[in-house]
Amino acid sequence: MLFVEGFRLLFVLAGSFGGYEAGQHVGGGAHAPLIGLLFGAAISYVLGGVAGRLTDKALQKAVFLLRNTPPGEVFASSIISTSGMLLGMVIGLPLLVYVHSGIALLVTAVLVWVLASLGWRIGSVKGRQIVEAAGLSRILSPQSSSARSEAMLVDGSAVTDRLLLVLGRSGLLPGGLVVPQFVVDHLRAVSEAPDPVTSRRARRGLESLEALREMNIPVHIAPDEIPETDDLDGKLLTLARRTGLRIGTCSTAVIDQAARWELIAVDLREVSNGLAPDHTPGEVLTVELIKEGRQPRQAVGYLADGDMVVVNDATHLIDAGTVEVTVLSTRPTSQGIMVFAKLATGGGVEEQPGRQREASQSTGR
Repeated sequence: MLFVEGFRLLFVLAGSFGGYEAGQHVGGGAHAPLIGLLFGAAISYVLGGVAGRLTDKALQKAVFLLRNTPPGEVFASSIISTSGMLLGMVIGLPLLVYVHSGIALLVTAVLVWVLASLGWRIGSVKGRQIVEAAGLSRILSPQSSSARSEAMLVDGSAVTDRLLLVLGRSGLLPGGLVVPQFVVDHLRAVSEAPDPVTSRRARRGLESLEALREMNIPVHIAPDEIPETDDLDGKLLTLARRTGLRIGTCSTAVIDQAARWELIAVDLREVSNGLAPDHTPGEVLTVELIKEGRQPRQAVGYLADGDMVVVNDATHLIDAGTVEVTVLSTRPTSQGIMVFAKLATGGGVEEQPGRQREASQSTGR
């Protein structure tokens, strides 16, 4: 309340002075300046109260947004913003000296505002580098003790991918994982969605985090909310910039944005494809066909690691036991490697024991 009334007082003083000056230039008798002063004071009193309340709300929102901003970024933004404001004043000073009009004052104010805003934005983006270059990182940006610097910051696409469990079982996550709270909340919401596929993947992702904890792999839930943006990718990138952690994701959009933000991001799909078995054309695999494919006479089976095998002209061998097939080509997908194959020349069908007994019983009859 005190800020609003002080703001209004400044408005009234400025309005009174402006009204007095206007009354002198308009003319109309000796009482014109006094009338102009009264009108200026009355109008500025109302406008000052409105402007003061709006400014007070804006300042409160700014304080809320800066609450979770690292002090290094605030320091760098303040320094560069002040430098931009001073530069705007220096540029606009000749206009104020040689051009005696309100336009010169307006142009100078616009220059000051634009350069100050530009400086603040540059400081917020490059704050960490500026602080490090100034040698103040140890004072203004102390390392967080909640998560190790070797940890990986992951998003929802990484949590729902099976590769994290594979890396955890293999001991390739020594620094553990950092999962933002907003990612966990998003996965919980998706797990209750009516779509059975997405809800199942979200539940599997949450279960994988618990499985990693049971493997004694550190899984830290970061409570940062990042209220300045509603976009999940933007929240993730902002948190990565603040913590200095590398990002683990399966999202192409996050990879592209991280490159623009000059952040380190690991594409887990590329890692998965690189670690996947290399099924070269001509290699013979053994697979059990369990269902029809999308194209006519195609049959589909799965290898032990979960990779899909699509076999041409093999629908008559569905549920007929394991079949030898020859690899034609492979294609990486979001779920792993898809293998395209044909029936091996001279390859037979290895019947399952139950089917063998059934066949012998039917032969006996």
